[in-house]
Amino acid sequence: MSLAFMYITNQPEVAQLAEQNGVDLIFVDLELNGKEERQGHLDTVISRHSMHDVSRIRSVLKHAMLLVRINPIHAGSRFEINEAIFRGADILMLPYYKTVAEVETFIDMVGGRVKVCLLCETKEAVACMPDVLRLHGIDSIHIGLNDLHLSYGQAFLFEPLTNGLVEAIVTQIRDAGIPYGFGGIARIGEGRVPAERIIPEHVRLGSSCVILSRSFCHIGNATKVSSQQAQSFQEGVWRIRAYEQQLETMPVEWFEQNRLRLVDEVQAITSEIQQQKGMLS
Repeated sequence: MSLAFMYITNQPEVAQLAEQNGVDLIFVDLELNGKEERQGHLDTVISRHSMHDVSRIRSVLKHAMLLVRINPIHAGSRFEINEAIFRGADILMLPYYKTVAEVETFIDMVGGRVKVCLLCETKEAVACMPDVLRLHGIDSIHIGLNDLHLSYGQAFLFEPLTNGLVEAIVTQIRDAGIPYGFGGIARIGEGRVPAERIIPEHVRLGSSCVILSRSFCHIGNATKVSSQQAQSFQEGVWRIRAYEQQLETMPVEWFEQNRLRLVDEVQAITSEIQQQKGMLS
């Protein structure tokens, strides 16, 4: 079964392009609370999306579902949740939760009006996962590798995938019968860890969803998608789908060999990062 693709954007033309090329969920990202403090030192993009963007993206979608990531539970959560639902969200995602009570509050505030997705990205969320999985009203869970590796004090975001942590988490989620996914992927042949090394792990671990890197269509401050960018996006998605088809013929042993290669590659990158930090300290 092919992975469902998520793509993060607040630009309607990009959302339309993604939808036309088979992206299943368009992701508007309202999370800001605490994110600068956690990720400001990393080479990651912190979204500056607004509630108005929820309405703008909703107005152009025909088939793809609209996922909105809100802020972690805070004093204004009820208003934020109600507003996102009013503006057309199909799915609400709760990030950076640490307790069962936060998840219960979120589910209660959503009240069954839209689907609920949890973003497991803290060591506390991992610890309370058995109790969270006993709750009713969870439609899916995504494992966020960026904040998760920071929560464990690790150097590289793919460490949780190669040290057995992600596998331990998804085993619990799978046993509970809840769909799940993890992390994101770059294009085939690109990125520090390219998609062709990560996608087999999604297959091996039974993942159903992944976030496409923003590099698939980064138009900056432009308001229009160029024909070259549109073609690049289409080719990027097509190459992943073609690779997924190739994986359907691979034996179980091949996936284990890929896992071992991934472990070696991530360990090498981690060692390099740690050496660089040592030189700077």
